[in-house]
Amino acid sequence: MELFSQNKVYDFMSKRNLFVSISLILIFLSLFSIFTKGFNWGIDFKGGIEVQVRFDKPVPIGEVRKLISKKFQGANITTFGSPNEILIRLNVDQVSGDVQKSLGAEVKKLLSPLGNVDIRRVDIVGAKVGNELKEKGLKALVFAIVGILIYVAVRFEWRFAVASVLALMHDTIISLGAVSFFHIEVNLDVLAAILTLMGYSLNDTIVVFDRIREQVRESSIRDLATLINDAISKTLSRTVLTSLTTFFVVLTLYLFGGEIIKPFSFTLLVGIIVGTYSSIFIASPLLIWLGFRIDDYRKRLMEIEKRKREKEKMRKMYEGGVV
Repeated sequence: MELFSQNKVYDFMSKRNLFVSISLILIFLSLFSIFTKGFNWGIDFKGGIEVQVRFDKPVPIGEVRKLISKKFQGANITTFGSPNEILIRLNVDQVSGDVQKSLGAEVKKLLSPLGNVDIRRVDIVGAKVGNELKEKGLKALVFAIVGILIYVAVRFEWRFAVASVLALMHDTIISLGAVSFFHIEVNLDVLAAILTLMGYSLNDTIVVFDRIREQVRESSIRDLATLINDAISKTLSRTVLTSLTTFFVVLTLYLFGGEIIKPFSFTLLVGIIVGTYSSIFIASPLLIWLGFRIDDYRKRLMEIEKRKREKEKMRKMYEGGVV
């Protein structure tokens, strides 16, 4: 099944300035939201306790807040997916080893006047652990970017590597901007989603770059913009179909997977859209601005092929007993 004809060449590069301008605006808005609104850090990063409770019938959220405030001042209490599901967040810097059992029992006792209460889960993270998770999460992102830079530089050349990393930074910033703007809770699931979309976006970009490299080898096109248009057009059906398939799967998770998975699925939804956009409209135009030259790259490929042939010739001579 093909959405787009591989024989038709779409002129993406003539509009590259428009696409980059749109991306710069989105990046600016994302950074503005990140630095002004910040992130809604979850318990994984800021520390504290989350207690999820379920009633046998819908209960007024105001009554829950009133009962909890008798024992715990400043608790953040919200519904969690349904009117009879409640999430209680407590800011606790230090907790004892057996607080999980005692806290669950205490909350159940406080809420018992409202009906039958089931303690679904109690999650505890100390502030120190939360700070360590922030630090390790940032390190994971940095190591992923550095690893990608090295991989693409070795497989292609440094301009491809820089273009792919810039495209990844574009995707990550805009995705984090959406998380900040819509006040999505940032937890370990969101970090996992960011790392996942980095790999997803890179995969799309590598497919396009690999096609560009094939076109450099096989075609006689000398204009880079024309060659990129041809390469993107030939991979367009594959890129869009893959993205749509993944998008609908993640959308199903977002709509029907429950509240606990919504931060993860929301981040992936935004990342899939932005990653597909950047692999077509951002990563490839960057090659032009970075000064990639077809003739120079063809010479390099010819030298690599020449060295391979010489090594193969020497190997055959050695096997044949000729030194």
